[in-house]
Amino acid sequence: MRGRQIGAMTQAPVTVRVFTQRFSSTPRGARLARHLATHQLDAWGIPYGTDLSDTAALIVAELAANAVTHGRVPGRDFELRLTHLADRVRIEVTDTHSGPPRPAVRPARTLDEHGRGLLLVDALADRWEVVDAAPPAKTVRAEVDLNGR
Repeated sequence: MRGRQIGAMTQAPVTVRVFTQRFSSTPRGARLARHLATHQLDAWGIPYGTDLSDTAALIVAELAANAVTHGRVPGRDFELRLTHLADRVRIEVTDTHSGPPRPAVRPARTLDEHGRGLLLVDALADRWEVVDAAPPAKTVRAEVDLNGR
């Protein structure tokens, strides 16, 4: 016996894919985050070497490096979360820095060796923000639209 269909489906179901992983707050953890992010995107159908994959990899690399360099608390990890939505990829890196986030992007001086990470994120992402996470933590969230890449 067939079951009755309740309501007609007028649109395709929405699939949201999420990848979450914690990494040690070390340079090795930051490199692994970038590597696993590109692997996960490839598994989701965003091939290695495409503009979207390369853009997401650079954003993950910068945010992970910032988490390791500026948000590191000994003994605490940082978290990478990738979300593949219908129209965009969201990248979130959460660290345990308890100080106030500095969302303002300031230009680095010519001879500065550091200070360009968020400038790159600002240039590459379609949107980004810094949000408070469960204390003591902050999350930097960046989104890259799928269309046009």
